[in-house]
Formats: sequence, C-alpha cells, structure tokens
Amino acid sequence: MSDAYVHGYSAAEQVRLTRQAGILAEFIHCQAIFPPGSRVFEAGCGVGAQTIQLARRNPQTRIIAVDRSAHSVSIAQQRVAVDALANVEFQIADINRLPFGDGEFDGAFLCFVLEHLSSREHALGEIRRVLRPGAKVHVFEGDHGSVLAWPDDAAIDRLVSAVSRHQCLQGGDPYIGRRLAPILRESGLQNVAVEPCVAYADATRPGWIDGFTKATFIDMMKAQREAVLERDLISDLEWRDGIEALGRTTASDGTFCYTFFRATADR
Repeated sequence: MSDAYVHGYSAAEQVRLTRQAGILAEFIHCQAIFPPGSRVFEAGCGVGAQTIQLARRNPQTRIIAVDRSAHSVSIAQQRVAVDALANVEFQIADINRLPFGDGEFDGAFLCFVLEHLSSREHALGEIRRVLRPGAKVHVFEGDHGSVLAWPDDAAIDRLVSAVSRHQCLQGGDPYIGRRLAPILRESGLQNVAVEPCVAYADATRPGWIDGFTKATFIDMMKAQREAVLERDLISDLEWRDGIEALGRTTASDGTFCYTFFRATADR
C-alpha cells in the first residue's frame, strides 16, 4: 500500500476533521508558534482544518501547505479564502517527492500525517532536506492503544483493534504515538522532545463528550465500518456492540480517555 488516507475523503470526514481541529486546538497548536517572517511548511494539509488554526496563530509567517489530493487542496483553498487568511499558499505535491530546494523553510508542521505513511523514513528525510539548519519541527500524532473507557467493555477493544488492523494493512500505524521519539531521532532530527496530551471526557466536561468522544472518535470509528467488515476483521454484530459500548461512555456515569503525543525537534 502507498500512504493511503484510511479515513477517506467524504463530506462527513471533512466535518469530522473540522470538529477535531477545534476541540484539540490547544493541544496541537499551543507550542506551534514560529518567529515572524518565517517560511513554514505544512505536510499533508488535507482540507485545511489544521492549516486555518496554524495560520491564525502565526499571522506574520508564510505557510506553504502541501497535500497530494487535488480535491482536498481545492477545499482547503476555499476555506482559507472564506477566513481571509492571506498568509497561506497551497501546492499539490507528494510528501515523498517535495518540489522544493534544500533548506527553503524555517519550520515544519505535521499533524496526523505520519500515522498514514508507509514510507515514514523517506518522507521525514524529504522534510529534513527542505529545512534550513536549526529549523523547528512540530509533530502531533495519536495512539489507538491508549483508549481507556468506562464502562469497561471488551466490545470497545475489539472495535478499535479491528479499525487499527485495517489501518496497518493499508500501510499506516495507528499506534505511532508511542514511537514518535525514536522515529524522529532516527530521521536525523535533533533535540527531540515528546509529551503526552490526554483527551478526557466525562459528565463534567460536556464539550469534550460532544466534541471529542462523539464528533471525533466515535464518528471516526463509524466511518470505517464498511472497510473493516469487507476485510472480515470484525463481525457486523461485534461492530454494532462496539459502537453501542462507545455510546455508553457518553452517559452521565461514563468516561472516555485517549492519549495524543506532541513533539518538537530541530533540523
């Protein structure tokens, strides 16, 4: 497989990405601030959900956002135009063959990108190539093995494992968060620092129940139904049991927890 975006390109996925960007904004962008005048490269921008957050928080930088999907880039351009963000430009390009010279950028931003790449080492080598010495790199990824829920139900584990297996068969790595530090160090980046960001939802945090448990995680699981059933990774009954069990975590006595990993490194 070659770097397939496992979640697909549906209109529902565009909505999910936007909601995800909003609820996780502080986790993802609180440290991704670049010096004024910087030229920053965003890899795998998709429909621009993170691009908008990045551009708003770095108004005095020039952001070059790249994705290989022409359709996604078109949507991203429209969204940035609506927000009147003048500090962004988009290019259609493959992260494994970037159309830039050596040392063109002062920084790089990657969010939920490495998990989808079958050729992570090569892609990181390309990103390292286009950065000047000393450039700062910001990376954000999740880890499907970090799911903790109450009520504790094995149906959730079966569902998440099936979806994760599907992503692995596509060449991705849904457990990449725990390996982020060695991956970045092995790519030749320096001063790698990784910290966990725990997304937690219970009845005292209704915004997180709606914005994360329901609109981000459960919707992401639901979108994979046909793919995992087609691969026979889970039965239809097990699928329905898993979704119902996840739904119970949003009740007044339920909880849901997931860990992301935020990394910084130097070129």
